[in-house]
Amino acid sequence: MSVGLIGLLDDVAAIAKVAAASLDDVASQAAKAGTKAAGVVIDDAAVTPNYVIGFASKRELPIVGKIAAGSLRNKLLILLPIALLLGYFLPAAVTPLLMLGGAFLCYEGAEKVLEAVLPHHAHHHEAQLQPIALNARSVEDEKVASAIKTDFILSAEIMAITLAALPAGSIWTQALVLALVGLCITVGVYGVVALIVKADDVGMALARYDGTSIIGSGIRLLGRALVRGMPIFLAVLSTIGTAAMIWVGGGIILHGIEKYGPPVVGHTVHAVTEAAAHLLPSVAGVIEWSVEAAISGVLGLLVGALAIPAVEYGLAPAWKRLRRSRSA
Repeated sequence: MSVGLIGLLDDVAAIAKVAAASLDDVASQAAKAGTKAAGVVIDDAAVTPNYVIGFASKRELPIVGKIAAGSLRNKLLILLPIALLLGYFLPAAVTPLLMLGGAFLCYEGAEKVLEAVLPHHAHHHEAQLQPIALNARSVEDEKVASAIKTDFILSAEIMAITLAALPAGSIWTQALVLALVGLCITVGVYGVVALIVKADDVGMALARYDGTSIIGSGIRLLGRALVRGMPIFLAVLSTIGTAAMIWVGGGIILHGIEKYGPPVVGHTVHAVTEAAAHLLPSVAGVIEWSVEAAISGVLGLLVGALAIPAVEYGLAPAWKRLRRSRSA
């Protein structure tokens, strides 16, 4: 009996080691794949605070919480199964779907540029699209729905990049890695967003600190700096978020064109980036990245500019006709 028990314990220990090694492998793969998606994560963190601006302070964290819950639902309940199924049964469809998502990001970014440059035309465009909007019960619901919709595209890109970075393996390992990356990125992004949107409240509390020492004066000075600096920071962050949507969307479309379009497109882009890098060999990597990002941004802005009239004069009227036919 004792020998059998010892053998059983040895088997359990061996299984535990294998399980630990598998978990270590999952964590390692998740870390590597998450790093590949870092650019999109930054875009997500830059875009989200825009949806909280203008609301009462007490509603900021609940709104961030709603968006975070929607983001997690997007990643784990919708995108993860879709990514696994497409990767297994129809891998050729991944890139075209990503290109559609990229076009949506370009459209969203171009809309914000239009609002900044031609606010009157932007309001007219929004009025034309009003029937497409969700039947939200309030402005807050509409903002949350819009944020989750934009997050869906960014999350899809994150999950696609993660899946592409994974080595060949079992579907269960891939599912665990995707779930871990999705969970960690969501917690990280929306934790940072929560800190950003509440920084002005922290500043107000620090500015009211009543200590009379030098440290107390420094705390009050820091608080006033936070209160005065946060509007500027949020405006800069909003600009970064808009640029990020255009850049990421344009980059997705550019990579799709390189894959499916004429080879001259990819060759030209690489030739331009390499030529620019040769001008400053000491920072060649930074120059190559910057030039490709600039090309992606120009392409994204062009796609977004073309998408605005296409939606306003094509998709929106078609959607109105469909709604009328359903209600008739």
